[in-house]
Amino acid sequence: MAAMHALLSGFAPIWILTGIGYAAGRGGLLGEQAESVLGRFVFHVAMPAALFTMVSGSRPGAFAHPSMVAFAAGTALVSALGYAVSRRFFGRERAEAAVSGMASGYVNSANLGIPVAVHVLGDASFVAQVILFQVLFVSPVVLTLLDSGTQGGGAATGGLRRMLTMPVRNPVIMASLLGVAVSAVGWQPPAVVTHSCDVLGAAAVPTALITLGLSLCGGPGGRKGRAADDGTGRAGGRREAGVAAAGRTEVAAAGRTEVGVAVALKTVVQPLVAFLVAGPLLGLPDHQVLAVVLCSALPTAQNAYLYAREYGLDTGLARRCVVASTVVSMGTLSFGTWVLGPSR
Repeated sequence: MAAMHALLSGFAPIWILTGIGYAAGRGGLLGEQAESVLGRFVFHVAMPAALFTMVSGSRPGAFAHPSMVAFAAGTALVSALGYAVSRRFFGRERAEAAVSGMASGYVNSANLGIPVAVHVLGDASFVAQVILFQVLFVSPVVLTLLDSGTQGGGAATGGLRRMLTMPVRNPVIMASLLGVAVSAVGWQPPAVVTHSCDVLGAAAVPTALITLGLSLCGGPGGRKGRAADDGTGRAGGRREAGVAAAGRTEVAAAGRTEVGVAVALKTVVQPLVAFLVAGPLLGLPDHQVLAVVLCSALPTAQNAYLYAREYGLDTGLARRCVVASTVVSMGTLSFGTWVLGPSR
């Protein structure tokens, strides 16, 4: 019962804030540019502040633990698999495949992982390591693929220059690197700086969820392709409309399949790989195996949607993966707790 209460208390803010964003979008309360403006605010302002605060206060040796090896193995394998499947079977370009890989393996460790860890595991120390691992290692890889995949394939020297200068151009990576530097030298920033970053960073998750809710409303793009009847070629118009409708149905079916594959990788394959590495392979204690599996079973983070939106990509896949994996993970997290928990 306590575990289920922890799950519900963790999921409730996600659904409530996303629902508020959806309602605001449906009612036109925030205007037509709200999704774009709020998305840029999260990516360029609030998220960097939150990441700087988190990373600068971390211990440099936080990843030297066998549990992190198991979690990292599951994340790397499933993310690479999601990327490869997207490229090979769904014909995605590099940047879109990077979003698919992220949707398959990047967990919602902050606003879901922390409450679940506190109530089910007893503390959130491992989740803090997971957050740092994703911020310092996974995000830079994803952002590099996004950056290189949205530049039209320029010359090799231009691509190398963009990769080397990306930390300066990307606020998420810049804030993380600054945090690493502060942590490494042991410098304590002035209280006015840390407090300001805390206040600003606290807006990142709720604003991201509001933005996600706004995106669920769709937009005027849904009216594209509507046939115009000018009174001539009516039969041809009907045939063209039928072909267009069939094409849309085919694309929708492919989209549902792609989302289903990504969600299955995220909620089933990733925790299974983590269990096999943590248990049979590394022989970790039961409580560490449970921590690794539960963190791996967390749903897709809304960062996948934010990154896709920021780089001008189709946000439909990331958006649907966030919502669907959040629903499915309620079952997989409950099952993992029941099977691996101390009361089994």
